[in-house]
Amino acid sequence: MTATLPRTSRTRGFATLRHSGILAQRSLLKSARNPGPVINGVITPALFMVLFLYLFGGPVAGSTAEYLQYLFPGILAMGAGLAGMISTASAINLDLKNGVTDRFRSLPIGRTAPLLGSVAADLLRYLVAVSILFLIGTLLGFRVQGGPLAALGATGLAILFGFCLSWAMVFIGVLVKSADAVLSFSFITFLPLQLGSSLGAPTDTLPGWLRAWADINPVTHVMNACRALLNGTPDDGSAGLTLLWSAVLFGVFCPLAVRAYGRQE
Repeated sequence: MTATLPRTSRTRGFATLRHSGILAQRSLLKSARNPGPVINGVITPALFMVLFLYLFGGPVAGSTAEYLQYLFPGILAMGAGLAGMISTASAINLDLKNGVTDRFRSLPIGRTAPLLGSVAADLLRYLVAVSILFLIGTLLGFRVQGGPLAALGATGLAILFGFCLSWAMVFIGVLVKSADAVLSFSFITFLPLQLGSSLGAPTDTLPGWLRAWADINPVTHVMNACRALLNGTPDDGSAGLTLLWSAVLFGVFCPLAVRAYGRQE
């Protein structure tokens, strides 16, 4: 009897993964029919890039070409983070409120499979978002100085951080009562995290109170890590801090989101 329990546990684990994969396909089909969140995750950072580039390129760096080399890595991190803040949390909230989740729970699938499937689908959304941002940045004149592997490393860091950050919003999406509330929380979180960082200028040029926040802001670390990789400059430890913050965000909010989702009736 004791010999069969591990096999049963493994079988259930494989079944949950398979069901999550199927529901990830459902989530991607929903995105294809309603690409608004993905488009928002690309358009908003692209607009910030164009506005910052032509408003501040001259005063900050002396030329738009030089400033773009500084700005784009931060925009890349913003794109992955913004996509992670909105898409899955809103979709899960709508499924909970519209009764779709109750229908899933009437099926012989794991209770958390819809949640895991939706989050897994986000990885492809992030990849699409950062690929489009790379294309826009290249058209504007950005050039990778660190080589192809560095570009892949920067993309991986941005997507990893966006994925781990998304769990915080997934947790909120499970708890709040409406998709509008999810969007409100996303916007409130977006301002201090994405803009209170090294996005537009080095933190040592910021006022003291803002610099104090930007220096400890995890988004600053991922932006600096992407900047070092893409521009081929020395890393000041930002890559390690990015990995550490990603682990903390995932370790804290993933269990909380899964537990809260499992308790929803």
